Amino acid sequence: MSQQRKTLPAEDGFSMPGEHQPHSEVWMSWPMRPDNWRMGAKYAQQAFVAVASAIARRTPVVMLVNHAQYANARMQLPAQIKVVEMSYNDCWMRDMGATYLLNQAQQRRGVSWQFNAWGGLVDGLYFPWDLDNAVAEKMLNLTEDDIYCAPFILEGGSIHSDGEGTLYTTEECLLHPSRNPGLSKRQIETHLQNYLGIDKVVWLPQGLYDDETNGHVDNIMHVVKPGEVVLTCCDDPSDPQYAISKKAYQVLSSQSDAKGRAIKIHQLPMPGPLYMSEQEAEGIEPSAGMKRQAGERLGASYANFLISNGQVIFPLLDERTDQQARDVLQQAFPEHQLIGVEAREIVLGGGNIHCITQQIPRSKSLAG
Repeated sequence: MSQQRKTLPAEDGFSMPGEHQPHSEVWMSWPMRPDNWRMGAKYAQQAFVAVASAIARRTPVVMLVNHAQYANARMQLPAQIKVVEMSYNDCWMRDMGATYLLNQAQQRRGVSWQFNAWGGLVDGLYFPWDLDNAVAEKMLNLTEDDIYCAPFILEGGSIHSDGEGTLYTTEECLLHPSRNPGLSKRQIETHLQNYLGIDKVVWLPQGLYDDETNGHVDNIMHVVKPGEVVLTCCDDPSDPQYAISKKAYQVLSSQSDAKGRAIKIHQLPMPGPLYMSEQEAEGIEPSAGMKRQAGERLGASYANFLISNGQVIFPLLDERTDQQARDVLQQAFPEHQLIGVEAREIVLGGGNIHCITQQIPRSKSLAG
């Protein structure tokens, strides 16, 4: 049974592992919002099935589904994928799900962050978001892991851990006025240290250009392993992403990680730029929060992939750059199997493979 802990994870010896460490499961949730996913999420659902099926080759997958979509999801998903009924507002599992922690004995607990749909009443993407905000605690109860309730707003896509004391994030997101305006940068660092058991925060100035999450780190870079990252780079000086990526590269090149290592950087190409077509925009129902229109630039990035148990599941986004991205990732992950999944339907909704997944690290009780 899960219980709520009144102490701090760092005090109890718990910290956030790296994504490259072994997983027991990966959790996802089924898309259904017609104001975010075109044609009632019909095409997005097919993309989610493809992602889940790829992950399930080596890692068990749990798919959350609301009551109305349960039969549809169960019919479309392979039999080995577990389908669990749960209510939620939208399907970004990385951001609404729990962040899991391990101690040195490989015992597991988790953090439930406060969630406000990427901006609350300032610039949030939808209202209400109360169902999403309840998912993390429900998740931890189902996995029977003790819960730390964090007293501040944070999304899982805004942080990357190397599992050895280094956390990567962006100033654009964590210091945004729509998150925790009452907290200073130093106070936020203290919260991250307390709740994630990390020793050093590496702050990138910005995330991907025009990212509606206010610059999540997982859409511009990814941790390969301790001391090594991949970063989205742009070779067009006239593109706004060029200066953003250049500055990120400078920051990563000039800093060491928590263990004093220089950070090795693999440069990923940027797809596109990609834009929403008129046909794609016509299939989306209008809403107050999410502005979806033809010609809108998509937040497309190859860095938005998932590492899970010797696999890298990455998005296929642009036939002009897909192979180059695969080559860079294969160099960064020489021992991993790379699986590319057609992901345009996911990026149309504002994120990608990393955003729609949340891994659960393998604990001692599950390690055999």
